Amino acid sequence: MRREGSVIYKRAAVPLHQLLARLVVVLWQLGSLSLSLLSQGGSENPEVQKRLGRELLHTLTDLGPCFIKLGQALSTRPDLVRRDWLEQLTRLQDDLPAFDHNLALATIEAELGAPAHSLFATFPNKPIAAASLGQVYKAQLHDGRWVAVKVQRPNLQERLVLDLAVIRLLAQMVGPFLPLNLGDDLSAIVDEFGNTLFREIDYELEADNAERFASLFKEDPSIVIPGVERLLSAKKVLTTDWLDGVKLQERSVLESNNLDPTTLVKAGVIAGLRQLLEFGYFHADPHPGNLFAMAGGSEGNGRLGYVDFGMMDMLSNDDRLTLTDAVVHLINRDFKALGHDFVHLGFLQPNTDLSPILPALEEVLGGQLGETVGSFNFKTITDRFSELMFDYPFRVPARFALIIRAVVSQEGLALRLDPDFSIIRVAYPYVAKRLLAADTEELRNKLLDVLFDQEGKLQLQRLENLLDVVGQDGSPTDLLPVAGAGLRLILGPQGRDLRQRLLLTLVRDGRLNTEDISNLAKLLRRRFGPRRLASDLMQRLSL
Repeated sequence: MRREGSVIYKRAAVPLHQLLARLVVVLWQLGSLSLSLLSQGGSENPEVQKRLGRELLHTLTDLGPCFIKLGQALSTRPDLVRRDWLEQLTRLQDDLPAFDHNLALATIEAELGAPAHSLFATFPNKPIAAASLGQVYKAQLHDGRWVAVKVQRPNLQERLVLDLAVIRLLAQMVGPFLPLNLGDDLSAIVDEFGNTLFREIDYELEADNAERFASLFKEDPSIVIPGVERLLSAKKVLTTDWLDGVKLQERSVLESNNLDPTTLVKAGVIAGLRQLLEFGYFHADPHPGNLFAMAGGSEGNGRLGYVDFGMMDMLSNDDRLTLTDAVVHLINRDFKALGHDFVHLGFLQPNTDLSPILPALEEVLGGQLGETVGSFNFKTITDRFSELMFDYPFRVPARFALIIRAVVSQEGLALRLDPDFSIIRVAYPYVAKRLLAADTEELRNKLLDVLFDQEGKLQLQRLENLLDVVGQDGSPTDLLPVAGAGLRLILGPQGRDLRQRLLLTLVRDGRLNTEDISNLAKLLRRRFGPRRLASDLMQRLSL
């Protein structure tokens, strides 16, 4: 995952008198909070813990943008903060009063070299939205197009440098005494937070992010990314196309605009899965303010528009493939392999004894999966893991903080629009289809690992699990393209390794063994026989 070599605020020279003055202000506001947390943090009373969570929320909000962002970052760290407090921290929103309009105009002129009234045909006298780091105006270009102009808050970098220095100092001072389960050094976590925050306030980097993100989805009719106006953008001003859409907040509002919530939810989840498992490059802040429902789409039920590309991140190729493995292992209920996935991803140390952990994993994940994937709820699992992390040596690697934030945010939004939504009900078929199609070398290797055990024996139950999952997507005929892709793989040049494995299955232990191949043929006839396909097609037409 991409990381800057060092942290800006650590290099910056902060005058001692400013540091001390701000430290006094911060300590004054945090003092009563700290006393409450230290004296009552160990209480077993749920109401006490909820009240402490609310006090934590209000204090961070009052301290300003940097502390709001810190609270949002902590809300993705179940290994650092107990669940009662997490529920409050997840309520933090970038919803602040706007800063002075004249200061915004001065920033535009300083950054773009001309006043706003000459650069734009029309420019409003107040912003349409304000957040912790900037505010947005809806302006019109001289060619008649409408654009969104984001202007950064004045002196923001200096304020953040100072506050981050204070936070790092406090982390070093009080970290050992906090009721937190620290898998990493707290100062390193602050550094990670600082790197992310300073990337977010670089609007030139955000413009690059937006264009890269748009290139990944250029062939996807369900996703819309606003274009960047490079001549009207700089380090503290960003101008992009205006997206005419409805915020993804209320199902009734979407339906009144002839937009289908289910279509939009599925488009968002599939887009998120592609970001994590295909591209390794993802939008880390998919909250309702950054997503818009727009008219159109392949079936006219709506498209999903993304904005605000300041908080983006990358997954290493190794992590991306391991996440795919983890989903497949969940499909096959292979909790031993899943435990090793957690080690590989850094959630558990390499020398961890997995024997006492695997039953807990099966209880948390297996119990939620039940007989179908429909009962799986990611937030519930995250909450359960927040309990496990205090009993077992789990930790959240810093590089996964944004991923957890993104997935939990996306699922929360989806559940608001569709209370019966299950993210795994979409994720399982997506991964299963990609795996069975095996259209890349890495996926072909994964498919071989799934279909054959270490002795080279064919694992038909695993194949049937994958086919079952594809069928649970609510689209029976989705098995047809999967079957076609599988046939092309077996007969084509890319299927050489698969054909070789099948031949080795026929001849095993020095004798001809046709049982596995015979059972495979029966499975394929059962799944893809003409009568079954005709029945599936009729079922689809009747929906």
